[in-house]
Amino acid sequence: MQPQLQTLCIIQQASLLVSRKTELPWDLGPVLRKVTPTPISWQSPLMNKVHIPSKIRAVSIDEIPPNAFRRKIDPHWRGGFSVGVDLGLSRTGVAVSKGFSARPLTVLELRGQKLESRLLEIAEREEADEFIIGLPKSRHGKETPQSNKVRSVAGRLAVRAAERGWRVYLQDEHGTSMEALDFMIDTGINKSTRQGRIDAFAAMMVLERYFSMSGHGTELVLPKQLDLQEKLRKGPPKDEDFFPEDFEA
Repeated sequence: MQPQLQTLCIIQQASLLVSRKTELPWDLGPVLRKVTPTPISWQSPLMNKVHIPSKIRAVSIDEIPPNAFRRKIDPHWRGGFSVGVDLGLSRTGVAVSKGFSARPLTVLELRGQKLESRLLEIAEREEADEFIIGLPKSRHGKETPQSNKVRSVAGRLAVRAAERGWRVYLQDEHGTSMEALDFMIDTGINKSTRQGRIDAFAAMMVLERYFSMSGHGTELVLPKQLDLQEKLRKGPPKDEDFFPEDFEA
């Protein structure tokens, strides 16, 4: 068998074994399809320790789990906040949470690079290290025409966020706008205020769903550049307030 075909077969076997091994708490499918030249190997006893060539591998989301899952497996986990984003045609709702007491922040009427820059500024201010962006889907779980636009914005934001070691995930947002409206009515927010703030509350609902599901179903938006992938694996620099022991002399 030619070396190229042999390599392809090994990668396909590895991907199949990973998919059969267990149901991960997030969506691994989109990541397994990204084969990138990174210096690492993967072995499985079921493959009799067949060695995958070090220059080719499927990037694993195991290395970059969302904060919701980290908090689930370690209640004492110390890390950054999560910024929820509800992208609209002209308005973008923003919220923040750390797994409890999610709160709406603001509604932005920006687009393009100005919107991306403002989201990065908010994340910096709120000490966040990941974005949870609502992905429009139908009630049957199918993506909509608006989904492509959201993916485009998320892809651009992911590149700029990765420079800081921050991650971008997509979360199914179906029904969150209605949930936000019901919440605002139940808490006595008047109609005029609801109209101006509903996008921020929808972003809050995206975060509530994300944490309630412990990150299950989220999709990591992975930049194609290998140097940015490496920054994501390392994560952002540790904050002295969260990890004082690492800064002790």
